[in-house]
Amino acid sequence: MDFIDYYSLLEIPKTASQEEIKKAYRKLARKYHPDLNPDDKESQKKFQAINEANEVLSDPEKRKKYDQFGKDWKHAEAYQQGGAQQGQGRSRSQQYSAEDFEQAFGQGGFSDFFESLFGGSGSRSESRIRFKGQDLNASLELPLREVYKTHKRTLDINGKKIRLTIHAGIEDGQTIKIKGHGGEGVNGGPKGDLYITFKILPDPTYKREGKDLFKTEKLDLYTAVLGGEIIVETLNGKVKLNIPPGTQNGTKVKLKGKGFPRYKNEGLFGDLFLTYHIKIPKNLSEEEKKLFTQLANLKAHE
Repeated sequence: MDFIDYYSLLEIPKTASQEEIKKAYRKLARKYHPDLNPDDKESQKKFQAINEANEVLSDPEKRKKYDQFGKDWKHAEAYQQGGAQQGQGRSRSQQYSAEDFEQAFGQGGFSDFFESLFGGSGSRSESRIRFKGQDLNASLELPLREVYKTHKRTLDINGKKIRLTIHAGIEDGQTIKIKGHGGEGVNGGPKGDLYITFKILPDPTYKREGKDLFKTEKLDLYTAVLGGEIIVETLNGKVKLNIPPGTQNGTKVKLKGKGFPRYKNEGLFGDLFLTYHIKIPKNLSEEEKKLFTQLANLKAHE
């Protein structure tokens, strides 16, 4: 019979503590549990193997013999306790011979002595381990302007309707957990959780960086030169701004509190940063060209 490395099966080092063995076993047992992998013979075989490994390594005495004798640890245990019993019936607590050991492991390389893990001589169903259901992952795309305010949305996850509150200010790539909306538990275990990752779609007008917004505001040449007032659209209404005479292209202005709401702190907002882009007039009339020429001459003689 080939040597079965129980430590490798549980993905732990030989120096692992009992707590580390327990954690490793539960993680793998959940991953390969037959109820979570129906019709997957490889997973079932793996599940059987890790249960056997746990049965040995979680028992200090069995682990000691396994570390000392390797694949023959059970055989060695039988002979240490008095050798094989020939010509006599044996109870479950009596020793095993080498032949018995081979029969116990069978042709598949796995033994059945881990029966006690599921109740020993009693009913398996009474002591089967409960496992939490699988966690589910979903993604949700939302326009930038839609997450400016808190709103509710109904999602269809695997045929189930889930009413979800989406708080204003949620970030692109942010993941939230909805407890108990994942897969069904195994053997009466609790349901898994649902994880939703948000993708915030780009906006044609605003660029978002955290709680702040950035926008390019077009400014006509005459207002930039002479000064005046403009009305600016924000996500929270219109704002009137004074433009000083001689405003240069690329000038930046901050509108405090006109940015994005902070997640779950909707009374607090970031800022809106405007960058002025001066529009150069096209298709000038002859009169306009004449006036610009006069202006240019005046500037040349200053």
